[in-house]
Amino acid sequence: RVMAGVCIRLYAEEDYQARPPFTDPEILRTHLAAVILQMSALNLGRPEDFPFVEPPDSRQISDGFRLLFELQAVDEQRGITELGRQLARLPLDPRLGRMLLAARREGCLREGLVIVAALSVQDPRERPLERQQAADEKHRRFRDEQSDFLALIKLWDYYHEQARQLSKNQLRNRCQAEFLSFVRLREWHDLHHELLGLTTEMGMRLNEEAAAYANLHRALLTGLLGHLGLKQEENAYLGARGRNFYLFPGSGLFKKRPRWVTAAELVETSRLYARTVARIDSEWVEGLAEHLLKRSYAEPHWEKRSAQVAALERVTLYGLPIISNRRINYGPLDPALARDIFIRHALVAGDFHCQAPFFQHNRDLLAELEELETRARRDLTADEETLYRFYDERIPEGIYSGPAFETWRKQAERDHPRLLFLDRAALLAAAGPASDGEGFPDQLDLDGLQLPLTYRFTPGADDDGVTLTVPLAAVNQVDPKRLDWLVPGLRAERMAALLKSLPKALRRHFVPVPNYVHALLAAIEPDGQSLAQAMAEGLEKMTGVRIAEPDWNPAVVPTHLRMRVQVVDADGQVLAVGRDWTAIQAELRGEARDRFAALPTPEFERERLRDWDFGHLTEEVSFTRNGIQLRGYPALVAEPDGTLALRLLDSPARAEAATRIGLRRLIGWRLGPAYKQLARDLPKFQQMTLHYLGLGAQETLREDLLAVILDRAFLSGHALPRDRPAFEALLEWGRPKLSAIKVEICDIAAAILAAYHEVRRTLAAAEAPVWTEALADVREQLARLVYPGFLGETPPEWLPHLPRYLRAVGLRLQKLRHAPDKDRQRSGDIVRLSALWRRQAERNALVEKHDPELLRFRWLLEELRVSQFAQELKTVAPVSVKRLEEQWSRVRSG
Repeated sequence: RVMAGVCIRLYAEEDYQARPPFTDPEILRTHLAAVILQMSALNLGRPEDFPFVEPPDSRQISDGFRLLFELQAVDEQRGITELGRQLARLPLDPRLGRMLLAARREGCLREGLVIVAALSVQDPRERPLERQQAADEKHRRFRDEQSDFLALIKLWDYYHEQARQLSKNQLRNRCQAEFLSFVRLREWHDLHHELLGLTTEMGMRLNEEAAAYANLHRALLTGLLGHLGLKQEENAYLGARGRNFYLFPGSGLFKKRPRWVTAAELVETSRLYARTVARIDSEWVEGLAEHLLKRSYAEPHWEKRSAQVAALERVTLYGLPIISNRRINYGPLDPALARDIFIRHALVAGDFHCQAPFFQHNRDLLAELEELETRARRDLTADEETLYRFYDERIPEGIYSGPAFETWRKQAERDHPRLLFLDRAALLAAAGPASDGEGFPDQLDLDGLQLPLTYRFTPGADDDGVTLTVPLAAVNQVDPKRLDWLVPGLRAERMAALLKSLPKALRRHFVPVPNYVHALLAAIEPDGQSLAQAMAEGLEKMTGVRIAEPDWNPAVVPTHLRMRVQVVDADGQVLAVGRDWTAIQAELRGEARDRFAALPTPEFERERLRDWDFGHLTEEVSFTRNGIQLRGYPALVAEPDGTLALRLLDSPARAEAATRIGLRRLIGWRLGPAYKQLARDLPKFQQMTLHYLGLGAQETLREDLLAVILDRAFLSGHALPRDRPAFEALLEWGRPKLSAIKVEICDIAAAILAAYHEVRRTLAAAEAPVWTEALADVREQLARLVYPGFLGETPPEWLPHLPRYLRAVGLRLQKLRHAPDKDRQRSGDIVRLSALWRRQAERNALVEKHDPELLRFRWLLEELRVSQFAQELKTVAPVSVKRLEEQWSRVRSG
C-alpha cells in the first residue's frame, strides 16, 4: 500500500483479527549463521551480549553456531577460524560461500560460481499452472539423472549460447518460449559477474578444464552436510538427526533414486521434500566432515595375519551410517585392552606367526601335556590365567602388536635368553602323573587292520572321548563288537558303567562294582565277542548269575565311554561320524564296497581266467594304501561278461560267496559237454516250468537248479579249494555223484513247485472278510518259502521239507473254511514270533551278519506252523512256543 484506500481481504475476518498487529522483526525470522559470522569477523563480541532491539532466542543463536561449526567457520569454542574469515568476505549464505571456498580447492571454481549464483536467486525455470506439461517438455533438455546441480550448468550454458547468437529481444522471446524467466536469468548472470569479481580479488582462479563430477560434488557437499540422505524402503530417505524426506518429483533423480544424495534445500509441504539433489559417494563424507563424525568400535579381536588387535569401526554423521564394520588397528585407541588381547590370543592361545625358539618350545610343551590330560581325562596343565600371568609379568606396557613384541623380545633376550620359556614342572598340576601310553594307544589293531585313534577331553562336546578314523574302503572290515571294548585305559570305566546299567535285581549280585571290574579285567580279552557278552560269560563263571543281552542298557553309558567313529574319504573329508557304528556301517556299506573295489591292487588281481592257472588262492592278504594298512580277501569272481577273474573283496563272507559262484562256473567249463547235457536233460523240467510261471523266467529256474546240483555234487561238505590239486580232487570226487544228485534235486524241486502251485490255486479261491488276516499271513509265508532263487538260498538240510510246509499251508486253508476262529487262536503266537524274527533279520541284513541261531529259529517257525495247523503231517523235531522262545533267547544272547 502506498496511499489511503480500500483493502479487500479474501479470507475470514476472524482469521485477520487473530493475527498479530505487526510482523515479527527480521532478526527473529532469519537463520543467524550469517549474522554471527559477520559479528565474529568484526569482533563485535558474543551475540548473546549484543544489544539487539529485539534479541533473538538462545536456540536460534545455538543453531547458527551449529551450522557455522558444520561449515568449519568456527571451532568448538565458537571462535572464528581462518576459513570463517574468508567466508565472511563473501556476500552469500554461509552454506553457499563454503561451497565456493571448497570449489577453489577442488579445482572446479568455474562450475561452483555458476551453481552458487543459481542457488542465490529464484529458479529461472517457470512452470505455469495451466501449461505445466509443456514447460516440463521444454525443460527436459536440462535434466540430468545424477545431479540437479548439473542441470543448472546445462541451463547456464544454453542461455549464454543463445545470448551470443540472438539479439536482446530475440533472446527475451526465446526465453518466454522455453518457459524461462528472462529477468531471473539476467539476475543470475549479474550475481555471477559480481561473485566472479569478488573471488578474483580474493586470489581465486577459475579452472580451465571442465571439472570432474566427484570434484564438483565434493565441493558442493561441504556446504550441504546437513542435507545428506540415505535411501530407505518405500522411496524415503533418512536424513540428518533422524528426519525422513523424499525426492521432489521434478528432480532428475526421482526415478532412479540413488543410495546416497545431498540436497540444496529441504522444503516442507505435504511432505518434507529435497529439492536440487545430487548423487554422492558416502566415501567422500569422511574426508569432508571429520570434525562432525562420531566413531564407535566393536568386537576388538586378534588378527593373526596382520599380527595386531583389530576392531570394527562404525562412523556416523548426524546419525547416518557413513561407514559400517570397517576393520581398523585398535591398539592405539586402547593400548591396555589391546595388550590384554595380544597376550591371550597371540601368546597364550599361540595364534601368532613367530619363529622365536621360546614360542615353539612352549607350544610343544603345552601340546604334550594337553595330549596327556586328554587321554587320562584329568587336568594336568596350568589354565589360561596362569599362562596369562606368566607373560603379563614379563612383557612391559605398550606392547600390543606382533612387530612391537618382536622388537622388545629381541632386545630383552640379549640379557635373559630364557625369559619367555615355560617350565614343564611349573605347569604340571597337582593331579598326579598321567596314565601310561599303552592304555591309550595311537592306533587300534583290528586283526592287522591298523586305524588311527585320537583323544579329546571336552565333556559335553560331540567329539569328547576316543575317535577312531576309518577310511571308507575299510568300513566293512571293522567289527562293531571289537569297538565295544574301547581302549585299555578306559575299559575299566566302561565296564563299571555297564554293570551300573543292569536292572537292580541283577546289579545287587555284583557289588562292590570296582572289585568285579578288577576281576573281569584279568579274566577277559577281546576275542570276537562284544565286551558285554564277554562280561556276561565272565560274571556267570564267577557268580552263577546269568545276564541276558537285553539286560544291559548301553544307552546310559556316558558318551565318552562309547567309541566315536568318523569315516573319511581318500582326501580326508569326513563322510559320516557318530557313536552308532552299526548304523554308520549299514549306511555306507555299498559305497565302501565300491571304494574298496576301486583301490588299485594289481598284485592280487587277474583278468579273463579260463582255468585254475593262478596258483594258490590265499584266504587273506594285507596291503597298505594312503598310509593305512588294510586287509583284503581274494575271490574267484564270475564276471558279467561270462569270464572269471581274481578280485580282492572287503570281507571274508563276500569273498567266499563270490568264490563259490566262480567255482561253479569253472566246474561247468571243466565238465564240458557233460555240463551242457546236464543243463538240457533236467528231469521233470517242463512240468516245473509250468508251475514256476508267475515266479520268473524258465532260464532263472534252470540256473537255480544247476547251481544247487553243482553245489551239492562238488562243494557241499568241503572247504573251498585253495589250489589246483584241491580243485582237481574236487572234480574227481563230485563227477560220479552228479547224475544221482541231479535226479534228487529235480525231484525235490518238482515236488516243491507242484505243492506251491496247488496252494496258489486254493488261495486264489479263498476269499472271505473273516479270513483276511489268515490269508495275508499265508501269502507272506509263501513269499518266504518260494521265490526266484529259493533253491540255492534255502539251506540244504531244510530244502526237502518245503513240500511238507506247503502241504501244511494247504491243510490250513481247508480248515480255515470251517473254523476261522480256531485259526486265529493258533496263529497268535506265530505272528508274534514271526515279527521278532523279521525285525532281527532286517537288522542283520543291514550289517550283513550271518546268525546260525536266527536261521534255526526261522525254520523252527515253519515247524511250529505244521504243529499248529497240520498236526497230521508231523514235525521233524519236537517244537512248541516255549521251545521257540528258548531259541529266541539264544539268538538274543549271541
